[in-house]
Amino acid sequence: MLACHYIYPFLFLSFFFGHHALYSSILSCPSPSQWPSLTQRACLSSWGCSVSGARCSSGATMRFLSTRQDLDFQLSRVQISSILRANEQAVSIPEFDGRGLSAVRKFESNQLAANTPNEDRRSAATCLQTKGMLFGVFDGHGGWACAQAVSERLLYYVAVAMMSQRGLEELEHCMEQSRPVPPILQWYKNHGDYNYRESASLYVEHLRVFWQELLDSEEHGDGMSPPDALYYAFKRLDTDISLEAQVPHSSDLIRSTAIQVAFAGSTACVAHVGTEGIHVANAGDCRAVLGVQEEDGSWSALPLSQDHNAQNEAELERLRAQHPPSERDTVITDNRLLGILMPLRSFGDVRFKWSLELQQSVLESLESGIELDFLNLYQYTPPNYLSPPYLDVAPQLTYHSLRPQDRFLILGSDGLWDEMSSEEAVRLVGEHLSGIHLQAPVSPTERQLNLGQMQELLWKRRALAMPSLDPNAATHLIRHALGTGQYGELCQEKLASMLALPEDLARMYRDDITATVVYLNSDLVRQHR
Repeated sequence: MLACHYIYPFLFLSFFFGHHALYSSILSCPSPSQWPSLTQRACLSSWGCSVSGARCSSGATMRFLSTRQDLDFQLSRVQISSILRANEQAVSIPEFDGRGLSAVRKFESNQLAANTPNEDRRSAATCLQTKGMLFGVFDGHGGWACAQAVSERLLYYVAVAMMSQRGLEELEHCMEQSRPVPPILQWYKNHGDYNYRESASLYVEHLRVFWQELLDSEEHGDGMSPPDALYYAFKRLDTDISLEAQVPHSSDLIRSTAIQVAFAGSTACVAHVGTEGIHVANAGDCRAVLGVQEEDGSWSALPLSQDHNAQNEAELERLRAQHPPSERDTVITDNRLLGILMPLRSFGDVRFKWSLELQQSVLESLESGIELDFLNLYQYTPPNYLSPPYLDVAPQLTYHSLRPQDRFLILGSDGLWDEMSSEEAVRLVGEHLSGIHLQAPVSPTERQLNLGQMQELLWKRRALAMPSLDPNAATHLIRHALGTGQYGELCQEKLASMLALPEDLARMYRDDITATVVYLNSDLVRQHR
């Protein structure tokens, strides 16, 4: 699978086409009797490869491969699990933490990179000055810079917008007196999370300007409602990202980082989970799906977001309506914005928002001594760039009032949804949660199947009843996203092949995958009914 948010006309894929046919045969997941000969074919000398080993913190041997090395797709089960679980996170939330009851019981999260480095990011935090928790999934493109900045900053903007006038006054008073500022968020960081430490002072400065403007507003009072806070935070942070790329800074490093953040891009899906319900703000093609357990024990998926891409007809019409009729056939070309960008809403991506004159002015203002290889990606002018802006970050908002049957929320980047449907993801997590694999009775139609068809049905039923290999539901999702075979079974050979892909091939067959599963406190909901 070649699924890339950006397409650059000057990017040549001859290397990809040279190996695509061979590798596609590996991913078809044959029967076990075929595996040895297939592995031999995968290691043909035409790949010109050898394997280098390294040890990770768990002690398991990890394989780092490139096209100059022998490919070995025979990863053991232990190696596969070690790779899949490297970025796991599991956090239990106290039902009562001194501020009130929590609607979240626990959450589990994981990431698997295809890009080097990973362009996905995730965030999770409790709002300390207000009620509720915030969860975010961010899918970067054109590099990881924008997703990184948004993952660090957006939840702060949302939390500050929900704070009362009195709370904001206390923040400002502490800043004026150079005293410690009361914490706004309790972050749940993973060991692999990274922060822009050099830009921290800039981010705090602009967050402060944000809350000062809220203080100047006569209508702020008790703070914004969650949906208003989410919408305003998305818009305001994107504006700050744009302005930071245009103004001077105290160091070349901060300046180059600000420009990288603005010219790269990121989609975002953020959920505020409180005792009253779930508010979701989505811009792009990450997705939020609610897992609902029906009275008969079965599972159903309730979408809490819509993908903003060319498969969304309403989104296409919204974009076309914003530009002259003469551009109706060029705004979306080959299912991409101006033929280049797949998501139709995002942070950053100023190449689709700024005038050409502003873009050129900012890029030319860089000091000649700054090494910015990424600039080569942004000096290409999109075709038919006639009436900017073509892109916005305004999120689409959804609200869902919690019910006893609402059991969990899945947030995922599009790398997950490229591999499975929302319904399949909910079924996997639901059965992982309950340990029960429901099988529908054999239908009258199925009773008429011939012996071969009945054997195939049996394979599928056995696959659905296989026990989970992972305690973490997010890992369970990723394992099935990459390793599901013809009958829904986990195919060891396919999974090993996908995980053993060298860095320069991985992105051609899969995307970065991020999944967060938020388990809801159903007992608390029942108490409030």
